Amino acid sequence: MSEWRTTNLGSVVTLQRGFDLPSRLRRRGPVPIVSSSGTSGWHDRAMVKAPGVVTGRYGTIGEVFFECADFWPLNTTLWVSDFHGNDERFVYYLLQRLDFAAHSGKSGVPGVNRNDLHAEPVSLPVSVDEQRAIADALSDCDALIEQLERVIAKKQAVKQGIAQRLLTGLTRLPGFTSGAWEPQPLRQGATLISGNHVMAKDCNTQGVGTPYLTGPADFPHGRIRQTKFTTRPGALCRAGDILVTVKGSGSGSMVEADSEYCISRQLMAVRPSEWDSRFLFYSLLHHASHIKAASTGLIPGLSRSDILDQLLPVPPTVEEQRAVAATLTAIDQQVENLERAVAKKEALKKGMMQELLTGRTRLPIQGEETA
Repeated sequence: MSEWRTTNLGSVVTLQRGFDLPSRLRRRGPVPIVSSSGTSGWHDRAMVKAPGVVTGRYGTIGEVFFECADFWPLNTTLWVSDFHGNDERFVYYLLQRLDFAAHSGKSGVPGVNRNDLHAEPVSLPVSVDEQRAIADALSDCDALIEQLERVIAKKQAVKQGIAQRLLTGLTRLPGFTSGAWEPQPLRQGATLISGNHVMAKDCNTQGVGTPYLTGPADFPHGRIRQTKFTTRPGALCRAGDILVTVKGSGSGSMVEADSEYCISRQLMAVRPSEWDSRFLFYSLLHHASHIKAASTGLIPGLSRSDILDQLLPVPPTVEEQRAVAATLTAIDQQVENLERAVAKKEALKKGMMQELLTGRTRLPIQGEETA
């Protein structure tokens, strides 16, 4: 089989700083403008011919982008101006293995210096055919991930449309046609528990005591992360409560509690009393913009009445509430299953990169004898 060589990155590719393009000079067109975080706009003229590989120089560091069409890399990026005969897609995956964070500010200036990256040691097959075979294998994995992500996006769009009709009573589920939906204040079907301040000396990150939630940073993307704990819990929420952020720029953001938590005064817990908890959660999510609009003041905040006075369309029976919630929960479960599948594919790809981009596992190349 072909040999592998270890050299510095500058012998494999030449990186070049991108080009300035102020907003006032941009003209509508089909050419992607690539920033350190990916495509950020469009222009009518390209500076670089495709295929191309781009990564961040300032701003977002560590992401690598493969460009299939002619493009304009901004001055916050580094782009490959010379592949030195190497396969472009292989280079794209090779760059993903670099530790960009270790090079950020290495020369005393925030960001990544191309000279530092050029000195980075890398290993790669001498044969471009083997490079292509590796890139093909990793590209196939990427294609599967992208396909799953498209399905997720489609299901989320479908759910949004269904929620719009089911949570307003515009569409009724089979078996629930009698009685009208009526707007009712939240206080009609739920109570509110205010969070309390917990002293810093009683908190830890070692998992000792009760999990402590202090704000929306503890539930990014709608999932609770347990990062802080307290040995002297104050106000407690329980599973099924809906936590609403009531102070700061994240006012109105919410999450459903999946367990018991201590909550800070930045949060309040909406606890269902007369209404189904899952229905209430979906209804509050659907009307989140109304709740956020009630947040006022120099430092945004929500009062108890801001939340409890919210009007929500409610069906005449709890049974219909549960049926609506079950329909939306089923779609959420499908999305979660797909997200788990994506996570597995990403883990598989990571393992493949570790094997294929180090030469530990070799792929058979047509016309070559295998060892």
